[in-house]
Amino acid sequence: MVMCLAVTEELLRQRAEHNNCELFSLEEISLHQQEIEKLEYIDKLCRDLKILYLQNNLIPKIENVSKLKKLEYLNLALNNIERIENLEGCEELQKLDLTANFIGELSSIEILKHNIHLKELFLVGNPCTEFEGYRQFVVATLHQLKCLDSKEIERSERIQALQNYQQVEKQIRDQEQVYVLKRAREKEEALKKIQEKKEKKEKQIKPKPGFDGRWYTDINNINLDPLEDKENHQQKETEKEYQEWKIDNDDDEDRAFWEEPTPFTPESRLEAHRHLEEKRRVKENIRGQKMKEKPPRTLITAEGKVLNMNEPKLNFFLKDDEENNQFILDLAVYRHLDSSLIDVDVQPTHLRVMVKDKPFQLVLPAEVKPDSSSAKRSQTTGHLVISMPKVQEIIMANRKTPALVEPSDSHKLQTNIKRERVEKLEVDPSKYSFPDVANIIQEKERTGQGPINFQQQKVIDTENSYVDFEDNQDVPPLI
Repeated sequence: MVMCLAVTEELLRQRAEHNNCELFSLEEISLHQQEIEKLEYIDKLCRDLKILYLQNNLIPKIENVSKLKKLEYLNLALNNIERIENLEGCEELQKLDLTANFIGELSSIEILKHNIHLKELFLVGNPCTEFEGYRQFVVATLHQLKCLDSKEIERSERIQALQNYQQVEKQIRDQEQVYVLKRAREKEEALKKIQEKKEKKEKQIKPKPGFDGRWYTDINNINLDPLEDKENHQQKETEKEYQEWKIDNDDDEDRAFWEEPTPFTPESRLEAHRHLEEKRRVKENIRGQKMKEKPPRTLITAEGKVLNMNEPKLNFFLKDDEENNQFILDLAVYRHLDSSLIDVDVQPTHLRVMVKDKPFQLVLPAEVKPDSSSAKRSQTTGHLVISMPKVQEIIMANRKTPALVEPSDSHKLQTNIKRERVEKLEVDPSKYSFPDVANIIQEKERTGQGPINFQQQKVIDTENSYVDFEDNQDVPPLI
């Protein structure tokens, strides 16, 4: 049995997002294509409505809108309405759209006499528009109308319709009686057809032999008997064949349903909708079964080999920080992803990050310490940074860092060098001669091979030169 879809408070609030989901001050709402079959709550929760869109649903009756005193435009096109009713309370109604419904009782438009502000009416696509004298009857009945079916009503047309009103009204009443009898036959045939289809479904072909109708397997019952395993395998194969046969059979039934000629009635339209819903439900069930049959992902093979995997498809960068003897993984997690949806698991040889139940797994180049590892999230980019210290420590030589020159001294030094370079004068060597000061000290006086040895030798010589020196206490020291 298919449930009747009705207007609910939740649906109204959902469609009132433009008004901060407030209903008491709502002036316009669109409920088109919601598969609504019954109107409820609108007149109680949305009293200030001025525009109401209800087109392309399955509404069979106009109801629960009579308390909308401020309603100016009501659109009920493409529904299953057969009679105009319950609109007397819509005092401000100016436009009513009933296009492509099943209104056959044209005399029901007399109820619209109470809507004195009604200017536009749309009835095109209804059975009543095929009645002889249809337009004249509507024009003569509703004096306040200015436009009918997108065509303006002229004054001369109204005068002529009023003159022939009695004759036209009699024609309309007779045609309505014929239509009422026709509708009664259509309803009877529709009920008979529904009953036949129900009986046909009950007498459908049963599943192939060997299939007992069980669609589940007890995972707690582990069978070690090879014969029993073979029977289970045969049963699964039988289930699969039955599913394929059922899909093919459903396709044949679907083709036959759409090729069968049917009258254009509210029942046939509702039946088509039910058929589409059932097909959609079957497809969703098949899709769900296929998803369940999908084999589980393999993160570690039976041999114990860890596999690299990036199911969430995230960019990443693994850095070997030798200075701090650790690995650093930068995983580009989505910036607006909640951290509660991320689960980090660091193992000695690999790490695994679950992002919304999708695994990111990476084998590490060397063994790490899981207990000393840490994971942090960037507040700007949202990236996940995982630091993993290595188990094997690497001893690195201490390099003497050169003394840093203060920026001010360095700047001064560069300035002096530039100034010296600027102050140099070019001299022609042919006109002037300069003494060679490079070799003033003779080679034999050089006792050391470098500045350190030279200074040591100089100190030794100084000590030797003052061996015979006597210290006189009365002579003050030199400053």
